Amino acid sequence: MRKIVAGKLHGIYVTEANLNYHGSITLDPDHCEEAGIVPMEFVDIWNKNSGARISTYVILGHRGSRCCVLNGAAARTCQPGDQVIICNSVYIQEAELIALKPRVLTFDEDNRIVDRLSYSVGRNGDGGYTFCILDEACNTLPVPALVGRS
Repeated sequence: MRKIVAGKLHGIYVTEANLNYHGSITLDPDHCEEAGIVPMEFVDIWNKNSGARISTYVILGHRGSRCCVLNGAAARTCQPGDQVIICNSVYIQEAELIALKPRVLTFDEDNRIVDRLSYSVGRNGDGGYTFCILDEACNTLPVPALVGRS
């Protein structure tokens, strides 16, 4: 079994940090549903501003609120206005990798969805893997180049 990205909220902005709550991250159900994130699911959170990396579980806020609230101990890692990446994952057999199409949402400063993307893995003629990022119309987007590759 391999742990693979299942969905991602990329660049969503923290709207609140609530130290006095039980714990978790509160997210808008609309965002969660589009990215395939379910309530009580554990997610990894990476703060683009500070580099902090944490893991916590999801609870749902009010639909349409565009909220991203770090609660309890997680509130120590992020401040309102910080941009974070929230990623859920699944364990799959490697043979299932090509069928998986993780949904990736990107956001503006008001946590409105800007892009709806998906990741796609395939096989090339030599049996190796290929990787691409697709937009909603299934157009292939550029993948950042590998550093140090000759």
